[in-house]
Amino acid sequence: MSLLKRLGTTQDLTGNSQKSPNQQQQGTQKPGTGGGGQGKPAGGTGQQSSQTEQRDPQSGGSGELGALRRPNIGTQQQPGTAQQQQQQKSDNFNDLKSRIQNRLISELDPRMDLGNQEEVRRTVEETFASVLEAEHIVLTRVERMRLFESISAEILGYGPIEPLLKDDSVSEVMVNGPRQTYVERAGRLERTDVTFQDDDHVMRVIDRIVSPLGRRIDESSPMVDARLPDGSRINAVIPPISLVGPTLTIRKFSKDPLTSDDLVRFGTLTPEIVTFLKACVEGRLNIIVSGGTGSGKTTMLNVLSSFIPDDERIVTMENAAELQLRQDHVVTLESRPANIEGKGEVSIQDLVVNSLRMRPDRVVVGECRSGETLDMLQAMNTGHDGSLTTVHSNGPRDTLSRLETMCLMAGYDLPIRAIREQIASAVDLILHQSRMKDGSRRVTYITEVQGMEGDVIVLQDVFTFEQTGQENGKIIGSIKPTGIRPKFIERFESHSIYLPPNIFGTSYERMF
Repeated sequence: MSLLKRLGTTQDLTGNSQKSPNQQQQGTQKPGTGGGGQGKPAGGTGQQSSQTEQRDPQSGGSGELGALRRPNIGTQQQPGTAQQQQQQKSDNFNDLKSRIQNRLISELDPRMDLGNQEEVRRTVEETFASVLEAEHIVLTRVERMRLFESISAEILGYGPIEPLLKDDSVSEVMVNGPRQTYVERAGRLERTDVTFQDDDHVMRVIDRIVSPLGRRIDESSPMVDARLPDGSRINAVIPPISLVGPTLTIRKFSKDPLTSDDLVRFGTLTPEIVTFLKACVEGRLNIIVSGGTGSGKTTMLNVLSSFIPDDERIVTMENAAELQLRQDHVVTLESRPANIEGKGEVSIQDLVVNSLRMRPDRVVVGECRSGETLDMLQAMNTGHDGSLTTVHSNGPRDTLSRLETMCLMAGYDLPIRAIREQIASAVDLILHQSRMKDGSRRVTYITEVQGMEGDVIVLQDVFTFEQTGQENGKIIGSIKPTGIRPKFIERFESHSIYLPPNIFGTSYERMF
């Protein structure tokens, strides 16, 4: 993506900066108006607006530039509420940013290679300093750094949300149109003061994300799933589907994947549960991680996958590659949507069928959503033990119902009993996660699938979460054993795996 396209501007032959057609449709702003598109004078009153139209004799610049210089940033304000003063500061900053940015565009080479970010950043910094000096704009160190980082984010990063993506305390970023941005910190939603100029500004950021991946988003295809280079999950929805303007949801992933020790520290797991789950993965049990949206299913799938031995071949299938497996022998497959002609789609179901021809020791599906569930179950039943996947559900019993429904979505007229027999034979363990009211993620059920009794699949809880109270809004509790030994323990001994009996809350000297 070229520099001009990133910033949504065009240049004529003389090098003058002009607005893009989308910006022209929204109308031009008079001198002194704020960058927020409100049509209000930057000074907040008609008197100050008229003053900005006068020429500044000391600098030789126009009155509009004088209104944006250092004295007007937070010093010469008309009386008003704190909210109005804050809005005035924001408008002044946006106007100054727009002026400097347009001047930068006119002086930078549009054919500049944006792939070399270090060189581009150095060039932008030099041009930025020369523009401030030429315009006689005086800023404090903090204001200067804030302005430079904001303009650099527009050229090299993802615009206004770039600081949020670099903030390690933010786990999710939600842009609801140009004027509203929320983040998730420690499991709780917070509104930020981050805003965009207009809908076109948000669209440019979305295009910058999806274009390198070969994805597209327009009126004919107004929804897209994508990912950032670091593996963060992206979902974007634009008008006419979204009525609040272009929306962008970014599920961030930490630079270093969370480990089992991290989950123990967070209270999601206990050391005993980690020992048990590691034995289940090494013992080649077929495990389904279930839970609601944002409950930590993908993180748990990452942790479980880390227990797979290094000498096994792993094939993963996802809609957007998110898993961060640390083994060497990993083949990552990603589905592909149809092109503009409605052709070329590669679904998860196609990938699961093809993966069985790739000699996998482990099959890992990021999420089962529809007909690929039947192929996944058949893979589990045809020698591919130790497969892992995730499913959206409200509990272990609901997970079975979801599996039945998704098998029917494959398009085959199968009797319910045949599907249930497939599920009972394929699935060994269901690990269910929940997102608590305080924002914490906890494993609430670890349930064994024991088989069929009549037409019903028999489930047995091995571990359950017990809440003991609340303290300062935080839920107190832990996952505890039910005292029942799962039947698949006998399979562990064939892999030379022996678990201490106290893990299951029993006092046997040894389990047989």
